Amino acid sequence: MKNIIVLGALVLALGLIGYLYQQLSATEKELQLAQKRFADCEKVTFQLQHQLAPLQKKQPGGIPQ
Repeated sequence: MKNIIVLGALVLALGLIGYLYQQLSATEKELQLAQKRFADCEKVTFQLQHQLAPLQKKQPGGIPQ
């Protein structure tokens, strides 16, 4: 009886480890995707600022922030 309880606890622990590993893997993939999106947004922001700079110089007083 004692061996069955120990075996059940080991199986439960192994299942929990597998579940947590799966959750961690999914979270890492989502983090990588979020980082890529953030980098893309930074690039677009930089490009837009680069395009806006000459326009700000042409206007008297620049564009208010």
